[in-house]
Formats: sequence, C-alpha cells, structure tokens
Amino acid sequence: MATVSRIEWTEMTWNPVTGCRKISQGCKHCYAERMAKRLHAMGSRRYVNAFAPTLHQDLLDVPRRWKRPRVIFVNSMSDLFQDDVQLDFIKRAFATMRACPQHTFQILTKRAERLREFASALPWPPNVWMGVSIEDARVIDRITHLQAVPAAVRFLSCEPLIGALDRLPLAGIHWVIVGGESGPKARPMKQAWVDSIHRQCVVAGVPFFFKQWGGKRKDLTGRTLHGRTFDEMPARSVRAAA
Repeated sequence: MATVSRIEWTEMTWNPVTGCRKISQGCKHCYAERMAKRLHAMGSRRYVNAFAPTLHQDLLDVPRRWKRPRVIFVNSMSDLFQDDVQLDFIKRAFATMRACPQHTFQILTKRAERLREFASALPWPPNVWMGVSIEDARVIDRITHLQAVPAAVRFLSCEPLIGALDRLPLAGIHWVIVGGESGPKARPMKQAWVDSIHRQCVVAGVPFFFKQWGGKRKDLTGRTLHGRTFDEMPARSVRAAA
C-alpha cells in the first residue's frame, strides 16, 4: 500500500503497518484514525481491522520495485516503533530501506524510548531519516532519545503543535517541521509558538519547514509565515546518490 502523498515534505507514503494506539495528547484527534475509519467503512481490505495495529507482510518489499528515486514517508498511517510491531518486522523494513539507496525514507515515531532501545540492532544507511513527534513541552524528552540514534538525518515534527516549545535541544538535529492541527476538532496553534521555534532554528542553523496553520479548513488558513513559505530541507540530501 503506497500512494502519492499530499504531505508537503514528502512524495510518497509506504504503509507496511496500519493502525496505532494513542499515547499522548498529540494523538487526540489523529488524522490517520479518521482516515482508517473511513476506509474501513468503504470495505478496504487493508483496513478490515479499522485502526487496530495491523502488519502487512506482503507490503514490506514494495519500495524495491520503484526504480525512480522517491522521498518516502514510512507508515503515515501508523508508527513503526509501537509495541505491536516486533523487532523482526522492523528489521525487515530496514532491510528494504537499505536495499533501496535510490530512495530517501522518512520515519516518524512517538515511541522514542523504543526507538532508542532498538537502534543498535538496526542498520542506519544514509538514506534513512529518523524523526520524533513533539507536540508540546510534556514530551520534549523524546528528543533526547532521538539524539542517541545514529541516523544520518534526525528530525523533529512539531505537529500538531499544541503548546510552546521555547527550549528545544537542537544539538544533533538536522531538520524541524512545524504544523498546526487540522480537522473538525482542531486545537488552535499560536503564532508566538511558531515564531519561537523558527528563531531557535535560525540560531542553531537547523532547516525549518512550516507545513500549515491547520484549523477546520487548512486550505483556508494556508502555510505562509510572515508572508513567506518555509520549505527548508536538510542539506545532506541522499537523493543525489541515486
């Protein structure tokens, strides 16, 4: 199950795992859960379990079929490092990523402690970017665990940003994405929170990507900040190696 993505910072999504379990306030109005419920109602065979964690063994090798270099978000509909996904399955996903150096794989997790626990058992080729979600200061310790992971690119997704993050530890972080929550129950994001993160990125020399303001209709609120669009990406792109 792979599709062209509308997510601004990637090109494709690859979902060998679907479904997840909520663990923090960033999960409260999960877009993937809403989408999974719709797909379940439509009879999609990949969502027969709705949003319950489900492993799709037959999808693990899909990226090997793509010859043209692509930027791929791994598990946009799940979390590869959740407890329901065993280490052996994660290793197989990483084996596929290592076998496809023409692609750039972007992995995002909220299970930072489990990521750190498994990191030494996994290969970390330069085309695998590893990130953690940081929605507010209550989960800022996830960054410490990410900093211990030997990924070529480590990034933060501050989305949905639901609180101030005025003291981000950015040592060893190569990219920061910021975005507001979207959907029918979207919680508001304050501009002061965004400006603070942007200033910290400028000082630290970290690329800053502003994804969206969010809201019930994100198409109406847009994604410009102070009249600009920020689409900065890590300087160490591996796509050139393809």
